[in-house]
Amino acid sequence: MDRQRLVILLEMAMMAALAIVFSQIKVFEMPQGGSVSLVMVPIALIAVRRGLAAGVITGLVVGFLQLLLGSTVVHPVQLLLDYPLAFGALGLAGFVRLSGYEGTKQRIMVLWSGLFIGVIGRFVCHFLSGMIWFGSYAPEGVPVWQYSLIYNITYLLPEMIIAGVVLTVVLSSASQLLFPARDRVA
Repeated sequence: MDRQRLVILLEMAMMAALAIVFSQIKVFEMPQGGSVSLVMVPIALIAVRRGLAAGVITGLVVGFLQLLLGSTVVHPVQLLLDYPLAFGALGLAGFVRLSGYEGTKQRIMVLWSGLFIGVIGRFVCHFLSGMIWFGSYAPEGVPVWQYSLIYNITYLLPEMIIAGVVLTVVLSSASQLLFPARDRVA
């Protein structure tokens, strides 16, 4: 294994470990699962730093580790949707790369765009899971799709905003964390 590949794998492992630590520090937790924490920050960071594959793989690892640490499981497909696939989808933030942009404002917009793409991917997984397996929690008269939409936005939107603010601060004050050494501008 060459040195560059080893460095990337080590960065992915560190970000997965950091995401797990952050996932245990919750601002609030929803009754049927989902919470607001900083879990998105390391996954989005590795995704925009190293690309789509690194982001998705790191997210998948975080999802599987979440399962080991205790989770709500009602069906094997729900397990896949709510954990590895949802966090893997967050790695879709790697569709964007900051290295082609010079201005801080441009980079911030690109960073938020990547985070939004990742959160949409994660939302789709949780939304489908909620519609299929957690529809019985919907209040009477509320369509299951609407319940799942509102329930999942209730924690994903604040979590995305918090992650975006943290990543913006990182980009503004410690941008070297978002750029591999070979991509840094001197």
